[in-house]
Amino acid sequence: MANHVYKKIELVGSSPNSIEEAVQNALTKAGESVKNLRWFEVVETRGQITDNTVAHWQVTIKVGFTVDE
Repeated sequence: MANHVYKKIELVGSSPNSIEEAVQNALTKAGESVKNLRWFEVVETRGQITDNTVAHWQVTIKVGFTVDE
């Protein structure tokens, strides 16, 4: 097993549908410019309320990726 060095970035994804979709939206966008994504952790979850129902989700995640050797 090789030794790895990781870097973490913090992102906020959003979705009108679900927490999972908000996370996926953030990962999909990050994957367009960051290579070697490896893991994520959910740091914070928020929502917007309209007419007493959830109108939109926002999820803050930390994403780890390996640094090129």
